[in-house]
Amino acid sequence: MLDPARLLLLRELADRGTMTEVAAALGHTSSAVSQQLAVLEREAGVPLLERAGRRVRLTPEGVRLVAHARIVLRALETAERDLRAADTPRGPVDVACFSTFAAVHLLPALVTARERHPELRISLHELEPPEALAALRARRCDIAVRYGYNLTPEPPPAPEEFTVHPLAADPVLLALPTGHPAEGRAGDVPAVDLRELADEPWIVGSREDGSAALARRACALAGFVPRIAHAVDDYHLVLRMVAHGLGVALVPQLVARAHDPGHAVTLRPVLGVELTRDVHALAHATPGPRPAVDAVLALLRPPAP
Repeated sequence: MLDPARLLLLRELADRGTMTEVAAALGHTSSAVSQQLAVLEREAGVPLLERAGRRVRLTPEGVRLVAHARIVLRALETAERDLRAADTPRGPVDVACFSTFAAVHLLPALVTARERHPELRISLHELEPPEALAALRARRCDIAVRYGYNLTPEPPPAPEEFTVHPLAADPVLLALPTGHPAEGRAGDVPAVDLRELADEPWIVGSREDGSAALARRACALAGFVPRIAHAVDDYHLVLRMVAHGLGVALVPQLVARAHDPGHAVTLRPVLGVELTRDVHALAHATPGPRPAVDAVLALLRPPAP
């Protein structure tokens, strides 16, 4: 089989006219170019060059081989460009994500992607974690952004099914109506002992395995069973209800960034126990490169401190 590197030398000789110019253009010596073209003649089995005074010129067979060389080398260059382009994030990526993370993190990622990866098309599907996982399993999305609470962790997915990409550890805070006796002195931001709220009405989410389970677990550690007064999934509504004194709630810090609670709501950490909502992304486990999905995951990760 003819060596493409030697075909390149032959094409350059046809274009440049002398071995000296070929050597200068490709960073070789003239003798090295001459030796490689002699090897190409032996590979081809026909004379490719002939003397013309102190120079060489292509034989008719050499001219025909140059025509073939142009086709072969053009195809190889196209293949190289295609392989390099495979590393370019492009095409559609569907992301299933819950609303607060989407508002604070995914929205800026969409704007950045438009500038940094113009061939990438990200579509947002607002879904809560169970629905996002179902969409990923059904391949209706490429990335599912989910969360789990540290006191009520969910079992991780099988590693052969999905890869897990940690995104954020979101602190969970207690939302109180401003002026509540448990909030402490103004400006101190002290932690609140949940035992002070044993008689308060609580606002939790409608999913028993979500914030409702977190509230029950946190209150159980404080020695009481919370009085669940409302089951509300819209955090904007939760904060408004807290502001009107209709109950207290546990809300992730991202909620305060996505929905400004205003002056009528005070957020405090819980005394004696760390509460977090751990956010992660799931993607299908694949053996090969996936530049589009990897680019989106990189945009969703928080910057290094």
